[in-house]
Amino acid sequence: MSRKILYIEDEPFLGKIVKETLESQGYEVMLIADGALVMNAFNNFTPDIVILDVMLPHIDGFTLGQQIKKSFPKLPIIFVTAKVETDDLAKGFESGGADYIRKPFSTRELIIRIENQLNILDKSQNTKSVKNEKIALGNFFFLSDKYELEHKGKIHKLSSREAEVLSLLCKNSNQTLDRKTILMEIWGDDSYYNSRTLDVYIRKLRKCFSLDKRIEIITLKGKGYHFIVP
Repeated sequence: MSRKILYIEDEPFLGKIVKETLESQGYEVMLIADGALVMNAFNNFTPDIVILDVMLPHIDGFTLGQQIKKSFPKLPIIFVTAKVETDDLAKGFESGGADYIRKPFSTRELIIRIENQLNILDKSQNTKSVKNEKIALGNFFFLSDKYELEHKGKIHKLSSREAEVLSLLCKNSNQTLDRKTILMEIWGDDSYYNSRTLDVYIRKLRKCFSLDKRIEIITLKGKGYHFIVP
């Protein structure tokens, strides 16, 4: 069965080229050029992944990403943008992005990133875990299969990548976890881009755990992290 891609891009030429290339690789692609039409598209199309341009008419990609993740929390989103600032990168991940690709890009690179996200999704769906198992972390409970952090009855939704990073930290709690180990296990390479992406997730997790001062994610410069839990 073909994997389905919802591709949101307002540049007609680029949209046509990428759509045709993805279809030639066996994907089923729905192309939408207007951000305001995206949420209604889910009524007739159930994608496995979303490719989302940041600059769109009527609604920007970051806002749209938040709306998509609220309705479909496990649906991976790859943001596409010409922006290069670190703040934009962080905003993309904070809006629910699982990955980020900058224009101009090669279709081969996009396909690699799509396949990587689909493989991650398949692994998470095929992993056998005890439903509703809670990992106690101070005043928090981590529900890895649901991508949730619970704190005093309130639920904070994590992205799939945030949950993966936290799972590794939990498995190595109160001991040093090498930075390269995280990058290789989750992303498959330790490139500068992925390293900066990891920094974003660590900052987000620190912000979550700031409600319990006993929990710390300490950066060990040139080495990795030490996840302290009571």
